[in-house]
Amino acid sequence: MQGAEMLIPILVPLGFFTMVFGLVYVKSRENMAMIERGMNPKEFANRPAPYRNLKNGLLFLGAGIGLALAYFITQYVLHDDENPALWFAFIGIGGGLGLIGSYRIEKRELLDKNPQDS
Repeated sequence: MQGAEMLIPILVPLGFFTMVFGLVYVKSRENMAMIERGMNPKEFANRPAPYRNLKNGLLFLGAGIGLALAYFITQYVLHDDENPALWFAFIGIGGGLGLIGSYRIEKRELLDKNPQDS
């Protein structure tokens, strides 16, 4: 092992430990701030998220459609198998479109439930 290769077995576990420690630290600080304001942190941890499955489903659907589109374009249009930027771009575009669709559905449902008197 030469130079930077020797640092990898040291830095990867150290980075992982730092990330886990940071997440636990931030969560405990958030809980302490909620307690100071008189809130119960357990109530907020278990609150329902009614559109979570919709959001995840549309995200994965969009990413899957993006992957399929990237495959068809690379195989039948470009005849090139070595274009990873196109694959990542279509995954991002498809996932983003899925999240935008989720936002629009949630917004429409929210407006249907709470119509404002104008």
